Amino acid sequence: MTRPTSRRTVLTVALAAAAGAGAAASAGPASAAPSRTSSSPAAASLVDNRFWTTYTDWRCGTSVGTRAVAGRRPGLVIAKPAGSTDYTDPHTGTTSTWDYATWTSPVHRSSVPATEVIASWNAHTPTGTWIQIELRGSYSDGTDTPWYVMGRWAAGDTDIRRTSVDDQTDGRSTVWTDTFSLDDAASGLRLVSYRLRLTLHRTPGTGLTPTVHRIGAMASDVPDRFTVPATAPGIIRELAVPRYSQNVHVGEYPEYDNGGEAWCSPTSSQMIVEYWGRTPTAEDLAWVKPELADPQVCHAARYTFDYQYEGCGNWPFNAAYASTYKDMNAVVTRLGSLDDLEKLIAAGIPVITSQSFLKGELTGAGYGTSGHLMTVIGFTAEGDVIANDPASPSNDAVRRVYQRREWENIWLRTKRYDATGKVRGGTGGVCYVYWPANPAPGQHRVLRSLGLT
Repeated sequence: MTRPTSRRTVLTVALAAAAGAGAAASAGPASAAPSRTSSSPAAASLVDNRFWTTYTDWRCGTSVGTRAVAGRRPGLVIAKPAGSTDYTDPHTGTTSTWDYATWTSPVHRSSVPATEVIASWNAHTPTGTWIQIELRGSYSDGTDTPWYVMGRWAAGDTDIRRTSVDDQTDGRSTVWTDTFSLDDAASGLRLVSYRLRLTLHRTPGTGLTPTVHRIGAMASDVPDRFTVPATAPGIIRELAVPRYSQNVHVGEYPEYDNGGEAWCSPTSSQMIVEYWGRTPTAEDLAWVKPELADPQVCHAARYTFDYQYEGCGNWPFNAAYASTYKDMNAVVTRLGSLDDLEKLIAAGIPVITSQSFLKGELTGAGYGTSGHLMTVIGFTAEGDVIANDPASPSNDAVRRVYQRREWENIWLRTKRYDATGKVRGGTGGVCYVYWPANPAPGQHRVLRSLGLT
């Protein structure tokens, strides 16, 4: 957040330079706006969401050793392993043998020929299991990308260290931590379709299995923009979201991204998880030093940490963490405007947003940042944004009111100037949306209108 330039920021600055006047890089990992069937025409033209979640979805893919399971919350599990494989964990040096099975989605032709794609998933991975998520796309010239690893993930950290994978490129596109991005969007090349592949792993000779409840991606093509059109206020509502400050945890557990100073993402995730009535158990928190306040924030930092990125800000890893709680859905997407965000708030769904800004660009923040997550919990009568900002000195100070026009611009733009006048990337409306597996009818309608169900 406000610490020195993060590794992700370095990567996205490099991406912005490579892209020239093309697709914008982000101060987190991506850039754009959401939806398969967004109610916002502008958003619909910029973003495509596709998620596989139903029993029919899982049966439509290509399975090698996996099977679909029906029930209240359908999923994908290992039926009979397709084989075994050795995996050497790059972060521990340990080589272990794993049984595995795979599922490959049908080809999804995006409604948006895309410059960026971000995958996200919801899964249960008991001890002795883990999953790998890959993406392969087709370019607008008829050629294909290689299979790119979008994450190697487990809810815990005892079997493997959850990790993104660096140095993945074919000279035309690159994976930057958790975001597939074209190297030169100005060339006109776009990604027109993609498939996702899941590989489920388990300890050999056991009946263990991961269960994947959701896999999907957000594809987008948001144009370069330093400003976005202003919107008119639409609702007055404030949600009762718990307030946690990351700065309460400065210096705690520095092995996870140097401690609380950098924990804006997991702190925000924990606020929303608890808003929905989910909390870690006493057993979950037993590893945290008993004298520390808000141990659940430390817990969130540990279990969102990406050992390759060396930080807690991997967007899909945060969504996956939220989904480890009972009956929770979570996705990474983009919204097209504050109008879309207001619809979610009106339905009782808070949203975690990613933005970057200079100190003088957000009145009342008191800081500048190359990339920061905060939780939007409501709107005032004037239409200003009410946010739980984890970059506050205490829990009591977390609730902030930010000017609508300033806030929507820093969140939705894809280009900005840093303090030296250099052009940097903006996130273009990236956000995390978390909600229960069985939302209220009104919530379901809004989520569906934004392409998230």
